[in-house]
Amino acid sequence: MGNSRLTTRILMEMENLITKSSANPNITSRFQDLHKSILRKHYNAADVEIDYNRHRIKMDVVFNDHEYDPKTINTVVSTIPVNLFYEHLTSFLKSCLAKDVKSLAFYARLLKQYSNKDISFMPV
Repeated sequence: MGNSRLTTRILMEMENLITKSSANPNITSRFQDLHKSILRKHYNAADVEIDYNRHRIKMDVVFNDHEYDPKTINTVVSTIPVNLFYEHLTSFLKSCLAKDVKSLAFYARLLKQYSNKDISFMPV
C-alpha cells in the first residue's frame, strides 16, 4: 500500500512540475533540460531537440540497446531519426510518464533536481 501511495505521489509531483515548467511561453533553459530528460528517458533517445515555436520534437532514438554501453565511448550506435508534432506540450510530456520502478526512481531524482523536493522523505 505504501508503494502505491509513493508511486501516486511521485507521478502527481511530476505532473505538477511539467505543468509549471511548460506554463510560461518563454521556457527557461533549465526547464528545457527537464523536458529533454523526460523525452530521452521515455523514447530511449540519444539526442533531443524541441522546437517550442513549431511544436516539433526531433530526436535520435537508439535502435538496439545491446550496442550501447554507457561505460565506453560509443562510436557506432544505430539510431532512428524521429520527428514528432505535439499539440499541447504539457499533455504530451505527461503522456511520457511511466509507472515502472526504474522510471519512478528517475522521476524522484528529477523532482529533487528541478523542484528541490525529496519525495522519499516527504510525508504522504
